[in-house]
Amino acid sequence: MIKYGKTAQNAISAMSYLAEVYDGGRTRLSSRDIAAHRKIAQPLVAKILVILSQGDLVFGAPGPLGGYWLSKAPDAITLDHIVNLFERAEDRLQCPFGPDWCGNGAPCPLHDKLLGLNEQFSGFLAGTRLDVFAGQ
Repeated sequence: MIKYGKTAQNAISAMSYLAEVYDGGRTRLSSRDIAAHRKIAQPLVAKILVILSQGDLVFGAPGPLGGYWLSKAPDAITLDHIVNLFERAEDRLQCPFGPDWCGNGAPCPLHDKLLGLNEQFSGFLAGTRLDVFAGQ
């Protein structure tokens, strides 16, 4: 089945808030600000921001004037960029008969439909940019 885990959802939520306030990096938000606004646990947001920073999607600065901001304009970041940091693309499709069924003989009865859903989902992630959240 197509995977879109809770951590990836929370990462999109955090990034969508950073996109809402995006102004080229002048506005910086703490993990606490993002957590409070999106109603996500602050320790989880902090861990997500570290991964997003390692993935070059956000910049962070410590201290009283620090915080996090998008490393690029919202129209340059897709949901796919975010999700791929938290989910492996090869795990998005799984045969209901088990991981070794399809491809080792006749495909399962759902194979073609699952492939279609996977392509649709991948297209959605690749085609949706954070600018849909800008100025919300």
